[in-house]
Amino acid sequence: MIQKPKGTRDILPDESYKWQYIEAKVQELFKNYGYKEIRVPVFENTELFQRGVGDTTDVVQKEMYTFDDKGGRSITLRPEGTAGVVRAYIENGMASLPSPIKVWYNMAMYRYENVQKGRLREFHQIGAEVFGTSSYMADVESITMANEIFKILNIPNIQLTINSIGCPTCRAEYQKALKKFLEKNIDQYCYTCQTRFEKNPMRILDCKEEKCKSLNQGAPIILDYLCDECKTHFENVKKLLTEIGISYEVDPGIVRGLDYYTKTVFEFISKEEGYTVLAGGRYDGLVKELGGADTPALGFALGMERIVEIYEKYNKENMVEPEIPKLYIAQIGEKANSLATILVKELREKGINVQKDITEKSIKAQFKYADKINSKYVLTIGEDEINNNRAKLKNMKTGEEKEIELNVEDILKNID
Repeated sequence: MIQKPKGTRDILPDESYKWQYIEAKVQELFKNYGYKEIRVPVFENTELFQRGVGDTTDVVQKEMYTFDDKGGRSITLRPEGTAGVVRAYIENGMASLPSPIKVWYNMAMYRYENVQKGRLREFHQIGAEVFGTSSYMADVESITMANEIFKILNIPNIQLTINSIGCPTCRAEYQKALKKFLEKNIDQYCYTCQTRFEKNPMRILDCKEEKCKSLNQGAPIILDYLCDECKTHFENVKKLLTEIGISYEVDPGIVRGLDYYTKTVFEFISKEEGYTVLAGGRYDGLVKELGGADTPALGFALGMERIVEIYEKYNKENMVEPEIPKLYIAQIGEKANSLATILVKELREKGINVQKDITEKSIKAQFKYADKINSKYVLTIGEDEINNNRAKLKNMKTGEEKEIELNVEDILKNID
């Protein structure tokens, strides 16, 4: 038997309705904030992620699914959503649209990672991006919208942590101090960290190796090196978050795993699970880096696998049930089958979830099937019912039966 590849999973019908519920709730929230959907290709030219995500990141160095296509071009399955959205923004001239431009996406991502709880090689993210504003107010609105997701899904015990990683100007001064701290022990770091020392020492702070984490203890923090502009921006973000009642913790250790971030970065962490479920920040230099005009931007993404798991944990008593059939039409004989087919078609056109036999089951088997799929009502049609133009409608929960006319109007009147 051929099995699914390692690091992937099947989302079966008895679970997919939960995904649909969460997606619908989040999309409704995005709509209220003025976001519109964008869809981009599942694969891009590899250079996009090398330049956009950063060639010193774990994503580019270790995790991307990269291959040559039949034309010899290097292609990569998208490991994250922002770079592709920025490419689409530039290529399609979206800068000419009224600013700020707000878009959201719901996409599968691909990273060759160690498979573990909450982390797969094919995973799904819902993200939101804003282009054309450098104001701290956009940072706060983005964080507020992200925070609202957990409220509407009734997910408690979520901690918001924020940081500022500055701009290229103040980051250059910070990197001098960081390199001075790192160089005395650089030979003890993992090979990957050693290769990052000259080009991007901040990536060393994001290393997951326990030995490297230990060596990083006591490293200088970026907040002590912020320029006046970045410091003011971050103070305004904190002040407004406090004023609107959103609690947060400042975590100087947040650097994020992608090179394009600037200034504000943030993470929403599940306290009980101990992992990040939503993260994002500002990336003011990415549009220019990828060939567009100098455009400030920011965004975030949430992991669907993780948020579905946490949603289930806290909503067992209030789980959204998949829609069940309102009516099952059981039939006996060819004439009854023809009439049942017509009635089902007309009822479905009116938005009713109605089912009928399509496997030539016996009438007894049809009733068993209707019971198994939890149909609210069963209408039984045979030759006598056709001749009299009347049939019995049974409420499957109460067992009550009533005789109704065999037309769509009377059926609709008697099913609630």
